[in-house]
Amino acid sequence: MSIVLTRIDNRLVHGQVLETWLPYVHANCLVVANADISRSPLKRMMMEASVPSRVRVEIGTIDEIADLFKRGEFDDYKVLLLFATTFDCLTALRAGLKYKCLNLGNLHAGEGKEQFSCTVFLASKDVENLEQIDTAGVEISARCIPADTARSWRRLIPVKKVKT
Repeated sequence: MSIVLTRIDNRLVHGQVLETWLPYVHANCLVVANADISRSPLKRMMMEASVPSRVRVEIGTIDEIADLFKRGEFDDYKVLLLFATTFDCLTALRAGLKYKCLNLGNLHAGEGKEQFSCTVFLASKDVENLEQIDTAGVEISARCIPADTARSWRRLIPVKKVKT
């Protein structure tokens, strides 16, 4: 298994991922672990159609994707793995999907969330999820695009208190 980037991005597959991250990490496989997209034929088709034909695309639930990794389905690929939420990342880790680093790309604003960087908005539950992911040995940093400097997620958190 060759995960070259694991990223949380609420938008999942979009221009920033396709035009900057795919070439930067030299990924030849894009994996989306998201139940909502995997169960919607229209959303799935739109995402698959946006990815260059030279790149393999897999979209599935977290359990389906974790199973594909366990079976060695991606062993010969350089995988860019995408999640929509911190909860999905933690769930995948608990399902046995192993990744060493996690990039916080875009976590959009929402009710009960506070802004910690220009693209990272977290609720207290997100912080708890990241805490558990970090405790499992995953290095977590915030970085919107490859040209940005990666910042440890812990450097973002102490600045503000998260609303409960």
